[in-house]
Amino acid sequence: MTTVAKDQPDTRASDRIRTRVRTGVRYLIAMTLMTVGALLTVAVATVTLFQARRFYAESMIAPMARIALWSVGIRYVVHQDRPLPDRQAVYIANHASSIDIFLLTAMGLPNTRFFLSGILRTRLPPIGLFGYLAGVFWTVPQCFPERRVKIFERAERVLRQTGESVFLSPEGNLGEIGIIGPFNKGAFHLATNLAAPIVPIYIAIPREIDPGWSYDFRPGVVDIYFQPPVPTDTWVLKDLNANREKMHDYFLELQGRYQG
Repeated sequence: MTTVAKDQPDTRASDRIRTRVRTGVRYLIAMTLMTVGALLTVAVATVTLFQARRFYAESMIAPMARIALWSVGIRYVVHQDRPLPDRQAVYIANHASSIDIFLLTAMGLPNTRFFLSGILRTRLPPIGLFGYLAGVFWTVPQCFPERRVKIFERAERVLRQTGESVFLSPEGNLGEIGIIGPFNKGAFHLATNLAAPIVPIYIAIPREIDPGWSYDFRPGVVDIYFQPPVPTDTWVLKDLNANREKMHDYFLELQGRYQG
């Protein structure tokens, strides 16, 4: 017969408390650093009359995201066997963790704007400040289709004028840990209209450190795999659904390759 020590429940409770305290301290440090960084970026943007979007994104915001990751003990390794396209591109990635936005920002994708959920502006005000300075396209939930169409139409006009690249996640809903959800059409509609190659990025977060959509960040190493660009110059809108499903299947294949 197995005897359970009387103090075992107390030990588990103490471990949970210590874990929560560590998580809270890491989160507080990261948010403090990001807030200071956001205010510093606003000061620089004011001096430069808000005319240096790329400088803010790549030379200020990206290093601050790296510092925020470092403060919570997260390190990332980029696996990339070829240079990124030297032309306008549409970057997409799997997206089922609150870590993703910090990782993608930290990499400083060249001359790239982001699509981000407008919810982040209220949940994480420093990211809201960073986003405005970096020219983020803020999205609304799927239940507002007309507003989403207008957001994508405006983004396409801006991107045609500037020739900038863009990142957006094709996963429509907040997914479960380790699950790639269904893909929306937006990324592929945009890539088709711009005739810009799609660059798939697979983010492999080990299960033991993946916080899902919480901010329970735990130390560890994340691997980021860049895939060869997918040409879209022959894509047409009538094949939009087929191309979307093809890319979804491709990401399932990447998941099996890197985390299977």
